[in-house]
Amino acid sequence: MFSFKFLGKTRIPHHKNTTEIAPVKIAPPKEVLIPVSQHIGAPATPVVSVGDEVKVGQIIAEASGFVSSPIHASVSGKVIKLEKYRSYDGRNIDAIRIESDSLMTKLETLVPPQITDVDSLVDAVAKSGIVGLGGAGFPTAVKLAALKKGNIHTVLINGAECEPYITSDARTMLDKSDLIFEAIKIFKAVAPSVTKYIFGIEMNKPACIEEISRIFRDDPTVSVTPLPTLYPQGAEKVLMRNTTGLTVPEGKLPADVGVIVINVTTLATIAEYAKTGMPLVEKCITIDGSAVKEPKNLICPIGTSIQDVIDFAGGLKEKAGKIIYGGPMTGRTACSTEEPIFKNTNAITILSPADSLSREATACIHCGRCVDACPHLLVPTAFCKAVEIENVDERAAKLEEYCINLCIECGCCSYVCPANRPLVQTNHIAKNLLKEYKSHKATLK
Repeated sequence: MFSFKFLGKTRIPHHKNTTEIAPVKIAPPKEVLIPVSQHIGAPATPVVSVGDEVKVGQIIAEASGFVSSPIHASVSGKVIKLEKYRSYDGRNIDAIRIESDSLMTKLETLVPPQITDVDSLVDAVAKSGIVGLGGAGFPTAVKLAALKKGNIHTVLINGAECEPYITSDARTMLDKSDLIFEAIKIFKAVAPSVTKYIFGIEMNKPACIEEISRIFRDDPTVSVTPLPTLYPQGAEKVLMRNTTGLTVPEGKLPADVGVIVINVTTLATIAEYAKTGMPLVEKCITIDGSAVKEPKNLICPIGTSIQDVIDFAGGLKEKAGKIIYGGPMTGRTACSTEEPIFKNTNAITILSPADSLSREATACIHCGRCVDACPHLLVPTAFCKAVEIENVDERAAKLEEYCINLCIECGCCSYVCPANRPLVQTNHIAKNLLKEYKSHKATLK
């Protein structure tokens, strides 16, 4: 089937327990906490004050640069506090707390944007606050700006959803295929350079493959590539290689080789904004895991607390051992159930104590499993040795030689390691060490 070396070979449990469960909209929470940094890039700047009345869709924080994204009120009510929020990644960021009036009154002035060319598409997406909804959170307008150059020939739609438990993208493909169709229609009208639209969907989603194939059956420019259910199919560069055969050089982006990769839910949300004028204010998430009593797909306002999500899912059947934003392979651990749902939250995975125990690491036995599992053919054990080098210049040189920045932190190396080595965590540290080194060197010039 594939005429090139296929990337990714790790088999992990699917746990797609909620594929057949249609999303349910939760009741408006009593309050929401909306951080102004929910995307890669510069945080948005608050434009509301304590005591202000707001409505759903009203802008409450403006984008503060090209790589930034505006934030909108997800409930109607009153701003009760502007506060510092300690994010799960350790950052202190500004956040806006809104007390809901439970009415969910929409801002009356919202109107669908007029999209007539690439510039107006990019401008509309920028105003919508849409970011990558598969987990990355990169401002979508910045990515689509590459269409202006006229050298993008392929739009690759990511429907792989390769992490265990998560099915929110699958539900988008099943429940909002009409919006996906409309989004492709918009792209075709404004981006004539694009001649191929490719959907990459794992084979464990046969209903999604069938539905997307059905709606585009008469369009020869749109194709569906069923992908073997091997992890990490959803990683951008892995997906590109496995659907187009193209490779993104180190330090480059897909756009540099003529491709834009966009998450399927992001795509549908663009069409929804074009149709209604309602910016990104709610998110479909999967709540599942061995500690969850009633796994579900839920539609909740951005800023809803994890606790509110848990309560709506019937609570927990046992004490939580670990609460994860996203899936167990690449997700980030939440510090508290009071933390909010972000724009790019696609799941809350809650594991039992038994399933979240840390295993004691032992000495590397040089089995090579981590090397064999790496989708980018890297050598994780080499990174471990490099991190231990005390001379910072030598350490940086080794990390660059071993191409640490090609690591996508998919977790395959840690997953297959029989010695329970924290390989992906070490890779993360290594990337940060190299970044800090380069930043320091730049200040000396």
